[in-house]
Amino acid sequence: MFHAASSPGQNRTPLPQTQSPAPAPAPAAEPGLRRASEHRGRPGKQRDPFFDNAKYLAIVLVAVGHTWAAVKSDSRTLEAAYNVVYTFHMPAFIIISGYFSRNFDMRPDRLKRLITGVVVPYVIFETVYSLFRIFVGHSDDQQISILSPWYLTWFLCALFVWRLTAPVWRLVRWPLPLALGIAMLASLTPGIGEDLQLQRVMQFLPCFVLGLCMKPEHFHMVRRRAVRILSVPVFVVALAGAWWTVPRVNGSWVYRQSAAQDLGAPWWAGPVMVLVMFGGAVLLSACFFAWVPSRQTWFTALGTGTMYGYLLHGFVVKSVLYAGGFDAAAVHTPLGSLVVTVVAASVVTLLCTEPVRRVFRFAVEPRMEWAFRQSSGAGAGTGTAHDHSGSASRTARPESVSA
Repeated sequence: MFHAASSPGQNRTPLPQTQSPAPAPAPAAEPGLRRASEHRGRPGKQRDPFFDNAKYLAIVLVAVGHTWAAVKSDSRTLEAAYNVVYTFHMPAFIIISGYFSRNFDMRPDRLKRLITGVVVPYVIFETVYSLFRIFVGHSDDQQISILSPWYLTWFLCALFVWRLTAPVWRLVRWPLPLALGIAMLASLTPGIGEDLQLQRVMQFLPCFVLGLCMKPEHFHMVRRRAVRILSVPVFVVALAGAWWTVPRVNGSWVYRQSAAQDLGAPWWAGPVMVLVMFGGAVLLSACFFAWVPSRQTWFTALGTGTMYGYLLHGFVVKSVLYAGGFDAAAVHTPLGSLVVTVVAASVVTLLCTEPVRRVFRFAVEPRMEWAFRQSSGAGAGTGTAHDHSGSASRTARPESVSA
């Protein structure tokens, strides 16, 4: 800044020395947006407990949903609840993943985290799950194919594709309509096949792009008391609607993994159902987020290890399935379904704890410093918005994965 210039030979009274005004006190954080310090050795890097709480609750729903899949056939009510949960539980995860991918670019340190946090775990778990299916499940399919994700490893494959495309979605003018258009086109293209689960990648893409477009105030809006109250009748209506549709609508639409023709529906049903499922996912995810605690809770720390719970609980579910545990008559009663639900929630909670994470960190969050060249760039090692899926006990990984 410059004071007014004096003309040569002109006497002016010197202007008094300006003093910088005292800095105004920082505004108090909005309720529910205050962040608790989380990272060790990284002052200033903080986490919002809301997102860790949301990821933990969502991973519980994922595990419960996988167990319900084995016992829901005898109960129309349970199948309705299953369809409601499957409408929003993975979209909620994907929205959070997109939100924390907003600053992803092709910087070497971020690409390194993408490789170690997504690609390597995908290769490891896809291989191990395939061997598990062959030798424990005695499957007739004896192939191990990295290009054909099996069971729950599709999410890592999808996250890799989505995150690589994040810079493109920040560049285009109308990212969400474009993503919806791609999803609609995919839903009427049965020839896509199972390679990299591209049907799911494209049909879930709008949820990821929505997360990319969101800002902190959007999450704050859905956490208001009014939204929390309104979410109760919304869920009731959703359950009632799902109960009505169970015998009338093919439940496979909730998986977003098939084109309309694959489900025996007319071609135009694909784009229509993409819009219906996306609208339902956004509405129910908002209702879900409304009930997620914003404060530190007993399970907040578990939310930092949801990728462990996600990748490991499949072995437990499939082991029980292969052993015939879901065939017992007692499991197919209302009380049995309740017990299965509690056990599934307890098991996935255990798999998110620190002792389990220490044992399996080599596969879920490998460091692999030996595999990369040492970067001397100024930007290496610095992060932006933290992706809350990384382990809290390790060095901050701003763009790790979300389960």
